[in-house]
Amino acid sequence: RIARSWTAADFVAGLDFFRRVGDLAEAEGHHPDLHLTEYKRLTVEIWTHAASGLTENDFILAAKIDALPGPGG
Repeated sequence: RIARSWTAADFVAGLDFFRRVGDLAEAEGHHPDLHLTEYKRLTVEIWTHAASGLTENDFILAAKIDALPGPGG
């Protein structure tokens, strides 16, 4: 699995970031696991369930998520 974590400026900024990740994931047809804890700690976890591991699409999605403006904080 590939995972990356951020600390958002606040709860609303975290939700906005996850909305942007969700829009991107929907466009790509590849959906990561999104974790929001302690109201502003965000983690995105990517892997291909069908492959039980990582595929090229996982790395492509990760790079596109990295290119998004972060959640601030």
